[in-house]
Amino acid sequence: YYNDPAATDADIKNGWFHSGDAALVHPDGYVEIRDRFKDVIISGGENISSVEVEGCLLTHPAVQEVAVVGMPHEKWGEAPHAFVILREGSEAGEDELKLHVRNNLAHFKTPQWVSIVDDLPKTATGKVQKFVLRGSKAGIARQ
Repeated sequence: YYNDPAATDADIKNGWFHSGDAALVHPDGYVEIRDRFKDVIISGGENISSVEVEGCLLTHPAVQEVAVVGMPHEKWGEAPHAFVILREGSEAGEDELKLHVRNNLAHFKTPQWVSIVDDLPKTATGKVQKFVLRGSKAGIARQ
């Protein structure tokens, strides 16, 4: 990292740079970035890709934009929480969006909570700041 040797040293192990990306290498050598390790939700021992749940929700006709993060859960450790922006003039509720995920992905990937929001916190370059979403309800263990 520029002018940050401590951060650089922390991410280089045995000569390899550890980016924090979760990737899959296909037999033909193609590397597919699936998610960021810090964004993988571990719920009851199951790994849930936030990107996979976001992709599923984006197939719902009412959904314009979505971000999924892991939130504290008393029983499961973490559980998915989806923050959803609806398309203008569209309507969809929490139950409908949860059912959409349940019908298309494994049941444990269904968000425990869905919040309909007007906007998502973003950087100047438009990247969703998931750490802000995690902090919005952090420390509140849910059942």
